[in-house]
This record gives sequence, C-alpha cells and structure tokens, in this order.
Amino acid sequence: MSEFQLTTPVAFIIFNRPDTTERVFAEIARARPPKLLIVGDGPRTSREGEAAKVAATRAIINRVDWPCEVLTNFSEVNLGCKVRVSSGLDWVFEQVPEAIILEDDCLPHPTFFRFCQELLERYRNDDRFALVCGTSLSKSQPTTDGYYFSRYPHIWGWASWRRVWKKYDVQMTELDSLIANTNFKESFQNKNEYMHWVKCFLSTRDGKIDTWDAQVLYMTFTHALLSIYPAANLISNIGFGEDATHTTSNNSSVANLKTYSFNIPTIHPKFIFPNHQAELDRKIIELIGINYFKKFVHRILQKLRVA
Repeated sequence: MSEFQLTTPVAFIIFNRPDTTERVFAEIARARPPKLLIVGDGPRTSREGEAAKVAATRAIINRVDWPCEVLTNFSEVNLGCKVRVSSGLDWVFEQVPEAIILEDDCLPHPTFFRFCQELLERYRNDDRFALVCGTSLSKSQPTTDGYYFSRYPHIWGWASWRRVWKKYDVQMTELDSLIANTNFKESFQNKNEYMHWVKCFLSTRDGKIDTWDAQVLYMTFTHALLSIYPAANLISNIGFGEDATHTTSNNSSVANLKTYSFNIPTIHPKFIFPNHQAELDRKIIELIGINYFKKFVHRILQKLRVA
C-alpha cells in the first residue's frame, strides 16, 4: 500500500454512533483522501441523549490531520434514513464527479480504497456499470479474476460516478410500470424472487420502510446496470445491534465478516457477464427467491451455528 496514493474523494455518512464511526474514520485517515465529504442527520427529539451522541460523532471529524479539504452537510433536524442519505448523496455528487462512499458501520480493509479507485478509473465512461461494491457475500471465491459482475448492487462500502447518480430516483416514480412490465418479471429466476423485490419496492415507495438503498436496486434494474465486486470481501459491517437502524440482529451471518486484501496487480475479467454463482450465494444468505423448505433448513442451520 505504501506506493498507492488515494486521489478519489471519500464521502462518509454518519449519525449517532461514535464508537463505529471512530473505527471507520481511522481507516479513512489511514487512506488520507484529499477531499472528505461528511453527511450527517440530526438527532431525534424523541430519543433522550441522542443530541449528545450526534455531537460526539460529528466531533470525530475534527481529527483530520492530513492535507484534506473537509466539506460537511449536516442537518440540524432529523430527516430519517431515506431523505437524509439520498439528499446527502445528491449533495456529494454535486460537489464531485465520483466518490467512494462509506457509512459509519462499514469498516473497510485498507485495500478497499485502491480497489474502488482503480475500477472507478477503468469504467468511468462505461455506461453499463452502476457501482463498485466492496462487500462480497459469496461463501467461496467466485472467480479467479480480481473481481466479478452482478446485476445486484450492495451498499456496504461502495463507489460510483455522478453520471450514475443522475439516474437515481428516490421516489421510484415509474414503479407501477416496472412491476407490470413482462420483461422485468421474466428477468428473475422464479416468481418468488420477483415478488420479493416487488414487495420491497412497494413498501419503500409507500413509506412502510424508511430507506434509500432499495432505490439503488430499482435504478440498476430499470437501467439494466451491472455492479462490480471484489473476488474477496473488503468490507465488514460492524454495526449490527439494537442501536442500528436496520441491521438489528446480533446473530446475522453477515455481521462482522472477515475481510481480505485486494490483490495487485489486478486480473481483469475478459468477459462481462453476471456471476450467477455469486448471485446465488447471496440469494441463499439473504433468503431471496428460494422456496420455503430451503428457508426452513437455512434458519435451522443458523440457529445451530448460534448455539
């Protein structure tokens, strides 16, 4: 890593967890980005003591001690996950043409930054791609190349371009037309998977789920975009627990994943196709589109692992 120089801006999304924020910030500081953009939500008035946690979290950014332009986008009122993150990323891509994005619970391997920067440069003008993703949920190494492709994005540590974010639609305004589209329905392996995403999208659009990331998947589906993944996992989500917004289960099989080094020099794939084995691994882990018997067996195995 000593010869690598990070030149890509880093966006850091924070809120009310100084403990995880401090750990992720330490890795950002190690990478020494020349520009750091901080997005933060305001405290909820209904949560006693949250204002102090938000203040303590924001204070961590004052520890920047390398040559770096620091830009902040803090809300003094609580906007919620959907509005705060989406509006914050709108602001990020107004400031810079491309960025590496980390949330306060996504702990990167040091080589994550190099992986993102190299692939951002390589595919900068290739309209087939949406995201460079740091988290690989594949149980075994899915390729002998340095990275692989998938139609399913993942936002635990990622990078992208302004040209892609222009396609992002937080309201999913064409959702009804998408659901009714025969080609969209037939693009899935089975009806269960199709219905999983339909329910997810409808719940998000109708306000039953307060999130911004379902809209990223909606974007990649509607524009037929691929995402890029490292052959080995580069991100560990350290935020699982009761104080998390969505990842509240301490027993999740994807919590605190082991990370690995991104190998240099990079072996680039000769062909651009989605890696179906890696996609299947992820579907099984996240219980997407698999039958009820497989879900039952998977849950039993999870309980045995926990015990």
